[in-house]
Amino acid sequence: MEENELKYMFYLGCTIPARLPSYEISARRILKELGVQLVEMPDFNCCGLPIDPVNHEMMVLMASRILCLAEDANLNILALCPGCSGALHKVNKMLKDNSKLRAKVNEQLKEMGMNFKGTIEVKHLVRMLHKDIGLEKIKASVERPLVGLRVAEHNGCHLLRPKQYEEFDDPENPKVLKSLIKVTGAECLDYEGETDCCGSTVVGVNENVPLQLVRNKLSNLKAVGVQALITVCPSCHLMFDLNQPRVERIFEEKFGIPVFHYTQLLGLAMGISPDELAIQDLRVRASSLVETLLH
Repeated sequence: MEENELKYMFYLGCTIPARLPSYEISARRILKELGVQLVEMPDFNCCGLPIDPVNHEMMVLMASRILCLAEDANLNILALCPGCSGALHKVNKMLKDNSKLRAKVNEQLKEMGMNFKGTIEVKHLVRMLHKDIGLEKIKASVERPLVGLRVAEHNGCHLLRPKQYEEFDDPENPKVLKSLIKVTGAECLDYEGETDCCGSTVVGVNENVPLQLVRNKLSNLKAVGVQALITVCPSCHLMFDLNQPRVERIFEEKFGIPVFHYTQLLGLAMGISPDELAIQDLRVRASSLVETLLH
């Protein structure tokens, strides 16, 4: 692949800049190492996913505006959040496949001086790393294999579903993220409930259910002896990292399982320093585990 093909319009969404800059910082660092060029998206808005159940038409219009910004730059979109990438990818496909919907949306976009043409693609980080860069190139970037480290993955829901839109992995038996973890040298363990939801979308309605889901997941991880959990979604990460101390207090259990963004895991394997990957920002401290890996 030519280097100039690894150029994307970078869409951060809402949650990452506001609550999880460690994901952005570590992603930018590892992508620079891999020769990926990121172009900042001008004047972006929310992808629309949170309001979809309330106003689907507005969600489609919000996503369409983002797609048009990328089309104007003739660049595919790269997103770190599966919810954002899923919403944008879905609307992109809907508009490409449905001429009546496309015409209706373009009438609305016309008021903003925009027109959807259907010329670009939307990719989540995991899809881009696996398809555009490839395992061989990623493995070649590893300078400090994380041999002996036992981790587990959490894909989350939006990265893999709905299946008719997200077609690059099996939602019932996902393997792509596991393969990306394995190239770092770490061992990716199987565990009960791997594909279970983190509960983030329910928090605004009932906190008890999602906290129980987090507790179940952490219990299953502890049972197989993982040393860290690997996430690729900001909402999932917040549920397992930010809320882990709270879950420990409520259920009177101790887990102490650090939660890394995949970008941090890969960055460590690349030989990048923990500070450059913002590992110090993790709520569940990982300093002793990282120190063991580095020595």
